[in-house]
Amino acid sequence: MKYRYSKFVADLAGDVDLDKLMSRLSDLLLSSGFNNPYDPQSDDDRAMQALHDAILDALLNGGALSDEMADRLFSNDGTPEGAERQRQQVDDLVQKLIERLGEQGYISLTGKPDPQQLDGQGGGVGQSENAQFEVTDKALDFLGYRALRDLLGSLGRSASGRHDTRDLDTGIEAGGPPREYEFGDTMNLDASATVLNAVRRGSVSSGSPAPSGAIDIDYQDLMVTQGDYQSSCATVLLLDCSHSMVLYGEDRFTPAKRVAMALASLIRHQYPGDSLQAVLFHDSAEEVPLARLGRVKVGPYYTNTCEGLRLARRLLEKQRKDMRQIVMITDGKPSAVTRPDGRIYRNAFGLDPFVLRETFAEVAACRRAGIMINTFMLARDYDLVAFVRRVARISRGKAYFTTPYTLGQYVLQDFLTNKTRTVH
Repeated sequence: MKYRYSKFVADLAGDVDLDKLMSRLSDLLLSSGFNNPYDPQSDDDRAMQALHDAILDALLNGGALSDEMADRLFSNDGTPEGAERQRQQVDDLVQKLIERLGEQGYISLTGKPDPQQLDGQGGGVGQSENAQFEVTDKALDFLGYRALRDLLGSLGRSASGRHDTRDLDTGIEAGGPPREYEFGDTMNLDASATVLNAVRRGSVSSGSPAPSGAIDIDYQDLMVTQGDYQSSCATVLLLDCSHSMVLYGEDRFTPAKRVAMALASLIRHQYPGDSLQAVLFHDSAEEVPLARLGRVKVGPYYTNTCEGLRLARRLLEKQRKDMRQIVMITDGKPSAVTRPDGRIYRNAFGLDPFVLRETFAEVAACRRAGIMINTFMLARDYDLVAFVRRVARISRGKAYFTTPYTLGQYVLQDFLTNKTRTVH
């Protein structure tokens, strides 16, 4: 005999914080193929069972339930019937949360419901075996915002502000002494200095202070406020999506995607004059719309760093910004290069001299175009460290040796502070 406590489960599901739950599910929703590294393009991580298990783990181990809610859910009389009733309540709660995620527009469900699977077999997902879910744009925007908030919180005060430089300008926050208005300046008037000029001019011309309320402000009295000049920036985020990014027991591509989404959220809300584009490089290279970045997975296998840099350079050469930069995130050595006839030369064994020569030539081309390359390396092999340092030396950029856990902090901190050293 089955017991269904729909009112109890519905009330409990309504009390669960969906924002916190979505944060706990981010690894699944941004999955890059780590669960099946030998077939990263499989859809196993989009099955309803995977979603069910991830929600269950968030409830039991991820802190998605408060202590009071956990006590309500897991209280039983110690009998076999009580344990069965408790298990059914947990399954019903998970199913109700899946429905809430769908109703709020975070996921879209595909496949037809199968009421026969509500008997507890297969985790109580309540969907047919071929049922899957898709992550919506709303969910990706939310995850990008949460990633940005978490990363900026960890950076502290250094994360506030804009792209500050040593130059002074009249179009932004005050920070310097006022000066006389010149034609073409932004009308960021310093009211007190302007009125004081008018009062002084009136006193000098008439020999006595002007009557109260009769201040005559003329063009020559205008004073504008100066502030730190804030430059615009064009960035291409160059992501290595070769097979090694999910091999060797560590998912390195999902943190890279999370950083890209955080950067996109930062630029959209804080730096509307800046631009951000994303390029994936593997056997070749391709530009990926930012809206689709959260859904991409790793593969194919090789690392064509040269082609990725070439495509990024072509995209940045179309931008007319004060600063143009490539933020490259990689974990492996270059192992492929595209020949002039379009064929791809591959060599995964060691650092091939031909591949290195072509890659360094493209790095030099980026430098001649005024494009800085900042490289974030997720591996520490001696040969790779030497390769990355030479890239930084040629391009006059920077090299960071980081981990998937600290990658976001390094990338955002570099983005927020870098222009103070490049625009004078």
